[in-house]
Amino acid sequence: MAREQAIVEALVEMADTLIADFDVVDLLTGLASRCVELLGISAAGVMVATVAGDVRLVASSSEAMRLVELFELQTEEGPCLDAFRSGQRVEHTVLHTGGDPWPRFSSAAIEAGFQSVSALPLRMRDATIGALNLFSVGSAPMTESDSVVARAMADLAAISIIQHRSTDELQRTNEQLTQALNSRIVIEQAKGVISERAGVDLSEAFARLRRYARNHNLRLTDVAQATVEGSLDPRA
Repeated sequence: MAREQAIVEALVEMADTLIADFDVVDLLTGLASRCVELLGISAAGVMVATVAGDVRLVASSSEAMRLVELFELQTEEGPCLDAFRSGQRVEHTVLHTGGDPWPRFSSAAIEAGFQSVSALPLRMRDATIGALNLFSVGSAPMTESDSVVARAMADLAAISIIQHRSTDELQRTNEQLTQALNSRIVIEQAKGVISERAGVDLSEAFARLRRYARNHNLRLTDVAQATVEGSLDPRA
């Protein structure tokens, strides 16, 4: 019962990030630590894809794990990368020095003391944003129930990160919209100033404002702001 309670608490803790501000690195570091605590494995690590599409190491439960995962990225072979690229689980694999499917990775992992690995993609529907690496110093696979827990934790992490990215994108969009609206107010004010000072209608005032900005390689909003503040002669 104590273990079941620990699993529930871990899932609830991760689910809380869906409704509260959180740090992605802290979330994934917690995910790696929880995997070691609950799943009978020896080490865990998480890689996440950047907006540019390259994969970065974000969290590891141990220094040995971190070094092996960095080697995985450097050699571009290993279970975590396979899980990310395919979007599918990499089943439990007992490692052999120089053996397939990851000869260089396997040798490095064995040298670090690990004997077997598996990996899960961090994904939601068709979006794969990273992968979870699970390492063991033994050769026995996780139990089926442990595999289910690992999948649930990976899915929750993926949902949290995707929501975080969506929130950031929405915030940037809102900021850009607010900036655009504020810029439009300044431009309208500048049109009025030019119209009054130069004795032209508002359409001509706007055309002159744009023309001046383009001829002098300046932002339209900056020229409008200078006009309103009086640092630019409206007759210019």
